[in-house]
Amino acid sequence: MGENKLIALLDKGVVIGDGAMGTMIYDKGIFLNSCFDELNLSRTDLIKSIHKGYVEAGADFIETNTFGANEIKLTRFGLAEKTQQINTAAVEIARQCAGDSTLVAGSMGPLSSESTAYTDQSRKLAHNAFKNQTSALAKAGVDFLILETFSSSEELLIAIAAVREITDLPVIAQMTVNQDNLTIYGERIESAIVKIAAQDVTAVGLNCSVGPADMLGSLEVISKLTDKPISVQPNAGLPRQVENRTLYMCTPEYMAEYAKKFFEKGAKIIGGCCGTTPEHISQIVRAVKALGKAQVSKKTVSIVVEEKKQTTSKIAQLPLEQKSKIGAKLASGEKITTIEITPPMGINMSAIIKKACLCDEMDIDAINIPDGPRASSRLSPVITAALIQQQTEIETIVHFCCRDRNLIGMQSDMLGAGAIGLNNMLIITGDPPKLGQYPNATGVFDADSIALTSVLKNLNCGIDIGGSSFSPGVCITIGVGANPVAIDLPREIDRFKQKVRAGAEYAITQPVFDVKMLMDFLKKIEPFTIPIVAGIWPFTSYKNAEFMANEVPGVVVPDELLHRMSQAKTKQQGIAAGIEIAREMIAEISDYVQGFAVSAPFGNVRIALAALGKIEIDKV
Repeated sequence: MGENKLIALLDKGVVIGDGAMGTMIYDKGIFLNSCFDELNLSRTDLIKSIHKGYVEAGADFIETNTFGANEIKLTRFGLAEKTQQINTAAVEIARQCAGDSTLVAGSMGPLSSESTAYTDQSRKLAHNAFKNQTSALAKAGVDFLILETFSSSEELLIAIAAVREITDLPVIAQMTVNQDNLTIYGERIESAIVKIAAQDVTAVGLNCSVGPADMLGSLEVISKLTDKPISVQPNAGLPRQVENRTLYMCTPEYMAEYAKKFFEKGAKIIGGCCGTTPEHISQIVRAVKALGKAQVSKKTVSIVVEEKKQTTSKIAQLPLEQKSKIGAKLASGEKITTIEITPPMGINMSAIIKKACLCDEMDIDAINIPDGPRASSRLSPVITAALIQQQTEIETIVHFCCRDRNLIGMQSDMLGAGAIGLNNMLIITGDPPKLGQYPNATGVFDADSIALTSVLKNLNCGIDIGGSSFSPGVCITIGVGANPVAIDLPREIDRFKQKVRAGAEYAITQPVFDVKMLMDFLKKIEPFTIPIVAGIWPFTSYKNAEFMANEVPGVVVPDELLHRMSQAKTKQQGIAAGIEIAREMIAEISDYVQGFAVSAPFGNVRIALAALGKIEIDKV
């Protein structure tokens, strides 16, 4: 039962654990020299309140208050005979708080902070201590066990062996190391993880000792050593003494940002250790959960589509040049120009139509229409595109985001778009709602951009997500996003390759400000040749450049460009400088890309037109 629950969670996506227990107990006024494990008997309400905080924060599992509840550590407090009672009470308390939707993990820590040069006798004592605690936790009904904060791989191996004599419950085995990836005994984490991963454990990982930044470096090291799921539970930074109190200084937002990086680097189980509060976990849940759902659903959707294709007759997809004017130019090698115009907040389309008409007069090939950029709520891009194409002669490229609809809804909208002649789409995964104005909204992410690309390719061939055929198929060009300056560039390149295999016919990049990084990216994707359209963002001021550099995901702005923008003293000078930089960028990369997707900052299409050389700067 326990194994199925944990494995099911891991199969669905990233699993979020709770945070600190000891820190929370200390913050509630319990002295450090007290036995925190005994509080399961004497202060059940206090322990319940801590568990409830993490459950309400959205943790997938909570850990029992039993980190030191083994007979060796309890002996120091004269409580060895209460080992089973303390562990049993801890599980009962956690279970009462967890309800039906949260798992309960039995926490087991090391026996001693002293050097562990084991003799036969001490090894037997340790083995029995771990065995007895395991027996109590398993009988009380934990869903799985988490062996954490071990500094000695030898001791952790003893613990694993003892656990396996009692139960086949899943085990997460975690070591703790310093910023140099060494245990307090000088053992390298690489050596320890290889030994631990070879045991009968469900996942391996790291917790405690260091903050998020150092743990990210350690994660990069161990992720190459095992195929088993990896867990990371850092402290909320290194502890600091402030007015005789031990405080951890990492903010919840900071922890959440690193949690996303943990996920990108392959962590499957993410939580916190010392100093981590329910607020930290709440922010981590919001930041990471949507990403996990997107990645997992990609696999399941792609598999379903592939299976259906084997048994369903399909029609030939029209070649790119026959799908739209944009498709024809891309297929022939001609350069295209597009301008991105964001849909209105309300329903008044008059200003958007005027801008589209101006772009048409200036021989722009298409209007790019983003879908809820930065998780904002605006008029539907499909409706916006339909009205533009009804009232002007210019084509549109509809951005289609996976965040807001389930798979059925997405298919319906794509079929609808095809039915009314919206023949160009850019498939994107989308920013998590946390980044936008509605942080309490939930992301759906039934599919990510790779899976949805495959779905759209099949709709072009007359096959729906259920495997049923229809005729004629839709006639939509399939564009995807690309980020040449992604933090994890190998992962970005791998995803790009998967998008091409799934059916992508062209790509539009994030705004490009660093030519070298773009060139490096283009070189790495040469074997997967589809037309690349470069994103261009003309700055309007130094403040705007700073915002792009620091607050827009997936964008890197070189310091030299920030310096140039800082020299502008007036609003008009700032706009002129931004246009000049954009023009220089376009000229420098023109021979290497097949067009430009220029954003209209703050809705000012004249700035975008000036960047493309369609109007003079003084006409903006």
